[in-house]
Formats: sequence, structure tokens, C-alpha cells
Amino acid sequence: MVNLTAHTSSTSGDEPESSDGALARGRDDVPPPKAPLAPNEGKSLMVEVEGAYWARVPIRTDLFRRGDDLVDKVAAYVTKTVALMASDASFTGAFLEPWYVVVSEKIVAISQGRSYFTWEINPGRAARLLSKMVRRTPYGIGLGSPWTMQLAINEAGLPRILLAAAASVVGKMLGRRGWFYVVAGHRVNAIDGPTPYSAFPSNVSAKLPPAEPDKVAARITQALRSQLDGDAARTLSGTVIIDSNDLGREVLGHDSDRLPRFFCELFRDNPFGQGRQQTPIAVCVRMPS
Repeated sequence: MVNLTAHTSSTSGDEPESSDGALARGRDDVPPPKAPLAPNEGKSLMVEVEGAYWARVPIRTDLFRRGDDLVDKVAAYVTKTVALMASDASFTGAFLEPWYVVVSEKIVAISQGRSYFTWEINPGRAARLLSKMVRRTPYGIGLGSPWTMQLAINEAGLPRILLAAAASVVGKMLGRRGWFYVVAGHRVNAIDGPTPYSAFPSNVSAKLPPAEPDKVAARITQALRSQLDGDAARTLSGTVIIDSNDLGREVLGHDSDRLPRFFCELFRDNPFGQGRQQTPIAVCVRMPS
């Protein structure tokens, strides 16, 4: 079972520790901050989508914690970045056309208290056994850990997870993949676990997908429209919450005038980065031709 007091991190500076007593933050391998309007190292600022060139400006932020006012915090970062872009000649005219804000689902889940330190989850025998049957990739653990599998069992119930596992076996025999997640439902495909290359607390946590992500996206859009002025306020065309990594993308929350597949293509190279960049928000503008 999960201890629902997870991620009540102290604001006094005390750091949570792993079970072996080592500090969980892993500060030594955090990359140096990038320039405010630059892409992450190894990533491109520009991408072509549907015949147009788009800039995705990743925003470096402080760490998000449980209980943070996500909407206000995101709006503050975006407003500051828009002001920098508006005063930079490289982005002249960018806010005369529709533009978008893209937010990583990780910071939404963390702020909502839906992310748990691994030492606060006690996986049962079923979770330990079933997690061994999951194929792991270099891009994320998914349900391939006892902690994430336990979260899936908590969300969907053990009978449904067992039925999904049986469906997965049958699907593989027929050359079909993905049957597990179809049967399991409850968006268990968005559950993810700790990865050593991620920024704290994701490097020592397992998380559920964010709750009511469409509503969260809409609240961010509304807050930005009330705080921005000029062309940027007029042409802001929405916010999406995305689950993005180097393997794939899925839009979880949507409040915009474009279809989710547009944003999956816009983020096909994962401009957020796969490591400790701490850039979970991006301002996306269409560049004038």
C-alpha cells in the first residue's frame, strides 16, 4: 500500500534520504543552466511540423513539490519567458500568430501529490512477480518495477491487472502488443518509476498520471490570458500537458485549438530532454516565414 503522505518535502532545507542514507537529489550530475532562450544541450530549438517551422523554448524551473500552486507557478515562468522572447530580435513577429504552452505531466502529478518516494511504497508479492514480466527500455521503467506495478494494482485493482497480464500473454502469442494497457485501463500506461538520469524527485519516485489534466491545462491558459498583455495575450491558443520522452509522446491534458497529434509531432524529438535539465515547460511559437 502507499503512504498518502508521500512527497511532503520539508521547506526548511532538509533533504529526503534514500534507504541507504544517501541524499536523493544527486546534485553532482545536474547540468549547468542553459541560456534562457536556448535549447537543451543536444536538442534543437526548431522543428518543422505541417510545413511550418516552430520554436520550442524550454524553460528551466525550480523543482516542483507537492502542494505547489502549479497554475500560478507555470504562469509566472511563461510570462517571464514571453517577455524575454518579445524583446529578442530572433523572435520578431512570433506572437502575431497562434502559440502554445506545453507542460510536462511530471510536474502536474508532483504538485497534485500523485508522486511517491519509493521508500513510501510497499510492493506486495503480486507486484514483485508481475513487474518481472514487463519489458524494460532505456527510456523509462513503466510498470517494470515493483513500485510502479503496485501503483497500478492500487489504481485498477489486482483482478483487473491479472486479467490484463493474461491478455498481454495472448496478445504476444498473436503478434499483438499493447493489450495489457487496453485491458488495465485507468491510464496505467502513464504510471512511471524512478530513473537515475531524472531530476529530483523523479529519480527516487514512482508516480501516477495527473488528475483532471484537461482542467489543469484550461486553468493555465486562463491564468496566462489574464496576466499577459498585447499580442501574446490575444494569440495564446492553449495549453497541453504531455508525457514525453525519447521513445514516444502522449498528450494527457488538452486545452487548445489543435488536435493532440499536432503536439506529439511538435515534440517528436523530446525538447524537454531525458535527464536532469529541469525544463518541464515550453513556449512554442510558429516562426514567421
